[in-house]
Amino acid sequence: MASGFAAASAGEMATAEDLLAAGDLGRCELVRGMLVMMSPAGFEHGVITQRIAAFLHAYVAGRRLGVVTAAETGFLLARAPDTVRAADVAFVTESRLPRGRTVGFFEGAPDLTVEVLSPSELRDDAARTRATLEVAGWLAAGCLEVWSVDPGSRTMTVHTASRGSRLFNEAETFVSAAMPGMAVTIAELFPPAS
Repeated sequence: MASGFAAASAGEMATAEDLLAAGDLGRCELVRGMLVMMSPAGFEHGVITQRIAAFLHAYVAGRRLGVVTAAETGFLLARAPDTVRAADVAFVTESRLPRGRTVGFFEGAPDLTVEVLSPSELRDDAARTRATLEVAGWLAAGCLEVWSVDPGSRTMTVHTASRGSRLFNEAETFVSAAMPGMAVTIAELFPPAS
């Protein structure tokens, strides 16, 4: 194969190793061997993502449950062809963490994935379909729970493979299956309404 992504952009399959070796390509994922570019996230998206990561980190660190990742961390979900997805925020339980330093992508799905929806995912049918497929992909790869956070309506849909999907408004509280005992009041995940 030519230099990883030069070849992938010409229609050839790339691998997770090609993606890692390519360096800074900007926001992108590898889906069934094909590079998928994404535009940078907006300011509101970044603020909400940081709030959720901080909320989860405070819960997880105090109990030594595992690690919380942010900043579009890559997870290697499938091989041949390779799929590397990037989560806005994710949690991996302590028992599944690799020992020592991990420079590459985490192999497997996180226990919890959080996706903060962009305006295009809410108004564009094709983007909404992609977001639905991403949720299905996370769950199929073994993720226990996926949170789809909608900044516009200040709601969150919780997806699980066993119980389907449920929409929560900001006044509601739910108990996470991926982090037993953690109760989340949806309003805590959003900045105060102005």
